[in-house]
Amino acid sequence: MEPVLIMGGSGQAGAGTAAVLRRWYPALPLVVAGRDPGRARRVADELGTATAVPLDLRRDDLGLPDGQECSAVVATVWDSHLNGLRYAQERGLPYLSISNGLVDLTPEVFAGAQRASAAPILLASHGCAGLVVLAALELAREFHRLHTVRVALVLDELDGGGPAAVEDMERLMAATSAGLVRRDGVFTWVDGQEAQVEVLTADGTVLPGQAVAIPDVPSLALATGAPNVRFDFVVGESSGRRRGGPASVEVRIDLEGTGPEGTPLDVTHHITHPMGQRPLTALGVALGVERLLGLRGDPVAPGLYTPEALIDPALAVERMVEEGTLLTRSRVQRSSTT
Repeated sequence: MEPVLIMGGSGQAGAGTAAVLRRWYPALPLVVAGRDPGRARRVADELGTATAVPLDLRRDDLGLPDGQECSAVVATVWDSHLNGLRYAQERGLPYLSISNGLVDLTPEVFAGAQRASAAPILLASHGCAGLVVLAALELAREFHRLHTVRVALVLDELDGGGPAAVEDMERLMAATSAGLVRRDGVFTWVDGQEAQVEVLTADGTVLPGQAVAIPDVPSLALATGAPNVRFDFVVGESSGRRRGGPASVEVRIDLEGTGPEGTPLDVTHHITHPMGQRPLTALGVALGVERLLGLRGDPVAPGLYTPEALIDPALAVERMVEEGTLLTRSRVQRSSTT
């Protein structure tokens, strides 16, 4: 097999993804493409069975060496000019990206729709590259019908990622301060006080958050049929740091509906990783790459996809646990605090 090209492979998400893929598939060749050649070379040397190449997102050929071949293009950095997507389409290669918000996802969708038969495209700009959606879908299996899905992602203020991730966050917040929710079956934009929320974390701490425009909302709404869906983003001191340890990440998932026998069911799940969001994001990308390449399951046909369309939620949760993720479940009496 030709190597997997990881754009931004020397950054936190890219290097983490490469490390996961190397563990799963020791013989899978990887190409670490980075804007800092020296850093890319160091990552490639640590991986083994990997090479480092320069990356120029402004060029149609991405600034890659002549004759460079690859089996997939993975954009763990913002594909600002969509040259990575175009490069994949022209060669019929699977493509995956993770750095677009719901608003600036539009050009990528149009580029994929205009050439729908060119290549399989996985739009994975969700929380933790799709893992949040996949986990929620797996946890929702005990419901016969879902009425409400509320998700809160609690990110430690010291766990914002590298420089590229900081730039992404600034760009996304500049695009819109409003959040997208589904309310009574209607996708609705909320802003101001309506977007604000208080989130009760697993250790009992209450942190302020707000609804955001993230692909998880339409993914969860359409996959579950729940008429009420909301995704809140929280930045603050994580439970890991409050205990004196490293920055952790937490996802709170509230599910309301009816069980198999039609009785009301109201459940809260907390998903935490003691090492923060990087391991989960890397895992989400790696699961997408594995699926796109046909390393698990049938080869993926050309078209536009979201993580829940390709990846088995049960497998995702299994891999999350293997990577050190903790899941807790409780039935709660609902109050005004999320």
